[in-house]
Amino acid sequence: MKICIFGLGYVGLTGAACALTSNHTVFGVDVDPGKVAAVKAGKSPIVEPGIPEALAKGAAEGKLDAGTEFAEQVADADLAIVCVGTPSLADGSHNMSYIANVSRQIAEALKTVDRANGPLTVAFRSTMRPGSIDDLVWPIFTRTLGETADAKAEMVYNPEFLRESTAVKDYFNPPKIVLGTKDGQPNATLDALFEGIEAPRFYCRFRDSEFVKFMDNSFHAVKVAFANEAGRVATALGVSAAATHEIFVSDTKLNVSPYYLRPGGAFGGSCLPKDVRAFAYIAGAAGENVPLIESLMPSNAAHKDFVFRHVSHGLAPGARVLMLGLTFKAATDDLRESPNVDLAEALMKAGYALEVYDPALEDAALIGQNLGFLLGRLPGIDDLLVTADELATRSYDVVVDANGMAKNLPPFTAPLIDINALK
Repeated sequence: MKICIFGLGYVGLTGAACALTSNHTVFGVDVDPGKVAAVKAGKSPIVEPGIPEALAKGAAEGKLDAGTEFAEQVADADLAIVCVGTPSLADGSHNMSYIANVSRQIAEALKTVDRANGPLTVAFRSTMRPGSIDDLVWPIFTRTLGETADAKAEMVYNPEFLRESTAVKDYFNPPKIVLGTKDGQPNATLDALFEGIEAPRFYCRFRDSEFVKFMDNSFHAVKVAFANEAGRVATALGVSAAATHEIFVSDTKLNVSPYYLRPGGAFGGSCLPKDVRAFAYIAGAAGENVPLIESLMPSNAAHKDFVFRHVSHGLAPGARVLMLGLTFKAATDDLRESPNVDLAEALMKAGYALEVYDPALEDAALIGQNLGFLLGRLPGIDDLLVTADELATRSYDVVVDANGMAKNLPPFTAPLIDINALK
């Protein structure tokens, strides 16, 4: 393929080097004449293993060129990859001016050429806030190209997951390949670009693919901050930070795994809230500041509020609500710090007519902490609980599946909201 790469920085040069290695032809575009001259000569403006050799070989074989002007290049290009910068503004948002400018320039160039080989696939790799292609990039193309926009260009968002010093290796051995398109369907040009690369491949909508990069990088930051906070507390307590870290990461069943990383309900139960509070206390007593750990309980409280707003959205005052599950988990009667009790209490305070179905919860069997906790939060529990037989005789405005029970019950006519499987 012939590939035009816009932005000869770290991401763009890595993409150019790897495309050349895969036997494609590359034309690099940049506003910096110095970068353009270096790339034309087959020299790398950055230090990164594997890139200088690939650029030199590409230039020697006549497969690499570069320039500040590119209009005639898009006439027969198969793919344009946009890798321009999106630096932070003072308020933390991205400066999208480079994205807007290069989008306009590519659209203007397409306006002047005849695309005999169909629309140009324009793939964006720059990190952009969700909605950027829908609300900024594609409107620029449609304003410039008018009714010919669909015939001239097709958009793809393809986030990169490269690490400095291992970028070329990461390109050919990625953790995943994410391709965002208008309808979430595959794109033939990008599939051809990544042919032969073994990695999970995900096709999704533009906004989903744009958001993935923020999730990834923020979680990496969370991991670093968590490990460092735990390490500080361990050191202050005379605990080996290295030994406990080795034990922690060895658990790939729960600790380093998909478990506890699915968006859904808030955490609760007898362990997590109690131990998070205790960890924060221990850290403070040891004289260490652990803002990430201290933020967990407020974050969980914010999520409980979100779940209530999500469940009650659009409900009329006094609407009839059925909750499936009140205990912390299905098949248990543990109510201690159950977020489902918080939700039930919030729904009742908001004036909704609430009923609860939970076969694991028999009021007569409640004892000890369970009984005290429930009576303190929901003193009228007797009036809330309904049986399986009663469900068949009742009608509701919404059914809230809090513990995954709906799959074992007859279908409901009312809308069903599974709070542990947010879409």
